[in-house]
Amino acid sequence: MHAIEGNIKWIMLVVGLITCSTLLVVISPQAGLMSMFGALPSALDEGVTQILVRNWGALIALVGGMLIYAAFRPALRSFSIVVACISKATFISLVLGFGGDYWDQALFAIVFDSAAIVIFLMYLFSTDSNQS
Repeated sequence: MHAIEGNIKWIMLVVGLITCSTLLVVISPQAGLMSMFGALPSALDEGVTQILVRNWGALIALVGGMLIYAAFRPALRSFSIVVACISKATFISLVLGFGGDYWDQALFAIVFDSAAIVIFLMYLFSTDSNQS
């Protein structure tokens, strides 16, 4: 536990930077979706799909940015970590629940997000027990 507490700033920076990689989806939805899922939705050329996919990428990158910012602001760490855990758990649940065709391609994201959640929860519980 001490290793996580002592290195949480760097853990948050790494997780935040990798999470910010979804900016690729904002810039190029086709390239981003192909790299993450190995496929494109059939309606990607339609305007509303372009908007939703780019917005999804921006929101995920925002969570990454929040982790990076909170790495340097200890008072914001717990809040940022909780938001990131909820976001990552939602993504994992959606891919596992509805994305059976994409599990192989999304495996890195599932494993990475799961590991981040476990590490972040360990940090939250260890800091909570230290405050009691």
